[in-house]
Amino acid sequence: MAGGTWTSQNKKQPGVYINVKSSMAQAVSVGNRGVVAICEPLSWGPEGKILTINAGDDYTSHIGYDSTNDKALFLREIFKGSDRTAGPVKVLLYRPNATGAAKATATIAPLTITAKYNGVRGNDISIAVVADPDNEGSFTVQTIVDGTVKDTQTGKVVADLTENDWVVFSGTGDLSASAGTALTGGSNGTVSSAAYSTFLTALEPYTFNVLIYDGSDSTVQAAFVAFIKRMRDNIGKKCQVVMAIVESNSEAVISVKNGVILSDGTILTPQQTTWWVGGAEAGANYSESLVYGQYPDAENVSPRLTSSEIDEALEKGQIVFFEEFGSVKVMSDINTLTTFTTDKGEAFSLNQVIRIVDTVANDIYENFSENYIGKTQNNATGRDLLKAWIVGYLNEIQANSGIQNFESDDVTVEAGNALNAVVITLAIQPVAAVEKIYITATLTD
Repeated sequence: MAGGTWTSQNKKQPGVYINVKSSMAQAVSVGNRGVVAICEPLSWGPEGKILTINAGDDYTSHIGYDSTNDKALFLREIFKGSDRTAGPVKVLLYRPNATGAAKATATIAPLTITAKYNGVRGNDISIAVVADPDNEGSFTVQTIVDGTVKDTQTGKVVADLTENDWVVFSGTGDLSASAGTALTGGSNGTVSSAAYSTFLTALEPYTFNVLIYDGSDSTVQAAFVAFIKRMRDNIGKKCQVVMAIVESNSEAVISVKNGVILSDGTILTPQQTTWWVGGAEAGANYSESLVYGQYPDAENVSPRLTSSEIDEALEKGQIVFFEEFGSVKVMSDINTLTTFTTDKGEAFSLNQVIRIVDTVANDIYENFSENYIGKTQNNATGRDLLKAWIVGYLNEIQANSGIQNFESDDVTVEAGNALNAVVITLAIQPVAAVEKIYITATLTD
């Protein structure tokens, strides 16, 4: 269905077109969040395909490594959440195609074994073919990964074997014994900037809250910014992108300034901490803020910033980590919007406010597209139905401290210029977490 923003009532496609503006001065049944999207060069798994990893899933079938492996660090960080907010409920993971990528292979004549996917993970696979003492001419074929048997089959000829989660068997003829033959030649290859553009094209039909880019290629960064703005303004899907050390002047872009040091000594760069920020931002709901939110299992920051460097980063709209009382926290939950207008006041620089308005826009889009477009008549009764749903919905958000001072008169639903169009106006006042407390203490006699 069509969506996005509008400036005049001239749309051709049926749809829900939503503008979110600020009516504040410069100082001025709700859907679930929690979906992260990321394009990650990997050592295993299908390429050019978006996979869904739910919280609590075993990572092995997706990336070839379990959750304890260093190769799964990016997923562990994404799913962490903070000390006050949940992590995401799922990750949309895409492995890009890579030039020079290759599958590991081995031969135990006449049997040829080929890793199921490109990548160096295939080099960790070995095949053992052991004669079955109870069945002359029959063999037990084991697929072994990191010393653990992952699959066992029996057969006399190659044709008796079927592919498993790790390897594909080919060849013709009788099987022969081998104590253990390792696969070799697996390669990850090199991922080009163009592969990220292919990812964005594949991602467009999906619904997500936060997109993560954990690299530093300025060409890719620009592509991600353009994509996320188009998703918000032209397609009607309200979402944000998290990257490291960028200046974009947009509420759609979250920028991470520095990294952290985990309790085991692992140093995460600003690019790598986009994993945690992206997951925490996606998992936080409309009534939650990451201001002073604690980064779990982090004990220091890298690099440590001076007070003036922190102020400079905040002025650029960047997320800053700082260490206090032995824990690492987020200084301010902001995005890169730094130029304010009548339509987008300073409140739009706060990610909690963006979560509120994005939740409202996404939920109205989904509900109206599923339940009202083409089903409700454009008369007084039909327009009253639209208003009633919006009022009830916003009252629920207000009851959960997402907005304040809302009244039913803040919503109007009127006939549009065309016979089949309606124009809806609503005013909301988001609630934001306290960030600054000013105290004056006076000593008296």
